[in-house]
Amino acid sequence: MTEAEIARAVAALSRPAPEPSPFRCAAGRALEALARKARVHVKGVEIIALRNAVAPERYLRNFAGFSFEDQIRLLESRAALLGLGGLGGLALELLTRSGTGRIRAADGDVFEESNLNRQILSSPESLGQSKAEAAAVRAASLNPACEIEAWRRFVDRESVTAFVQDSQVVIDALGGLPMRLELAEAAAAARIPLVTAAVAGQTGWVAVVAPGAASPAGLMASAKGQSAEIVSGTPAPAVGAAAAIMAGAALDVLRGRRPALWGKMLLFDLADAAFETVLL
Repeated sequence: MTEAEIARAVAALSRPAPEPSPFRCAAGRALEALARKARVHVKGVEIIALRNAVAPERYLRNFAGFSFEDQIRLLESRAALLGLGGLGGLALELLTRSGTGRIRAADGDVFEESNLNRQILSSPESLGQSKAEAAAVRAASLNPACEIEAWRRFVDRESVTAFVQDSQVVIDALGGLPMRLELAEAAAAARIPLVTAAVAGQTGWVAVVAPGAASPAGLMASAKGQSAEIVSGTPAPAVGAAAAIMAGAALDVLRGRRPALWGKMLLFDLADAAFETVLL
């Protein structure tokens, strides 16, 4: 089918969106069936629908803050996400539900019982299974328009350049310090914005590093002893707070907008309800 034929088919299956939305919408299952008939990826059908003022129903609640053009940009976007534990699993969930078009995600680890307190991809049934494989399955089940390139291995100095290649944003969801500096350097060399975060106990921080700018990883490179997350633990609320802020910043970048945290770090302490923003 041609794009014009797909557009006509989308129009035929669309209906008025619920009030107060002034546009038409189409059900996801109908768009998936049309994609199979047209022999194209469902993401392409969603983009054609949006270009013709028809909203895929799964994104209806996005449009108070997103324009149709924002959603198209997001569906056409490419993100690189390193780490699929507490921070990364939640970030993947939010990016996928929002309609991020392609996510390269990497983690060579498997689930352990101590992950169950905070890692959304983990379950008692998944213990011992690959985090990257679980991420691919989860993302595909949530949104078939999002393509996941799952790396079932640890990214190292030799592979980090290839990992960030062709991405529009790099998301550092690593636990501890290993590879943080290398990832930041690879993002800087490729002139790609970096969204990074860490959690320890009820505290945490999230930063957005402009292309080529200094990263918090550089400040931490000289740290000695066990990482703060090992010493203070990683309870779910702080992990969720940091992951949500990370995902929001990454979605801004992917839509062509400058996040409020651009060149800044947000520090928070949930125990005291304290939030502070500092320049990097």
